[in-house]
Amino acid sequence: MAKKTKEKEERILKAATKVFAQKGFFNTRVSEIAKEAGVADGTIYLYFRSKYDILMAIFDREFKRIISRTKKELENLPDARAKLERFALLHLSLVEENRDLMELLQIELRQSYKFLKNQQFRRFSEYVNLISKIVREGQKEGIFRKDVKPGIFKRAFFGALDEMSRFWILSPRKKYRVNTAAKQITYFFLEGILTDEARQKL
Repeated sequence: MAKKTKEKEERILKAATKVFAQKGFFNTRVSEIAKEAGVADGTIYLYFRSKYDILMAIFDREFKRIISRTKKELENLPDARAKLERFALLHLSLVEENRDLMELLQIELRQSYKFLKNQQFRRFSEYVNLISKIVREGQKEGIFRKDVKPGIFKRAFFGALDEMSRFWILSPRKKYRVNTAAKQITYFFLEGILTDEARQKL
């Protein structure tokens, strides 16, 4: 794809993210996205077949970026405990870095039943599976209990982070700093999965 064409597509996706977050996916017209992006209405259809395709493209692009960044950040950390806390911090920081995007992911995608059947849902699963991977690493390291089910833990841990993000999106102001929330949520969960030996070293 030529550079100018790619730049225009990116501009459309950025504009759509903003308008979707402000007006809601179902209330947004393609003409409003075009106006925000500074392009003609018909230009949108040169890149996307429908408003829903735009939503899925945003999801696919952003989660590729989020997954890549998270993997890079976790790569050189000393152990699974540090990785779990960094995952929490990175996820919660997304609200501060791109509120429009997080509002779109938090509110609008939850209302799309098509999304749950779409192949992009696998991108979300890949992201959440980073948590279960950390748990398995911790079990191999001997710091997480062997009886902990990674699949159950990942959903519980992500659910806590997701709820905090949703609270911040819906609340006019945050009551807690990102670092504080990340540390506390991680601590609550670590208390339940650390081995006795690992707990004694804290």
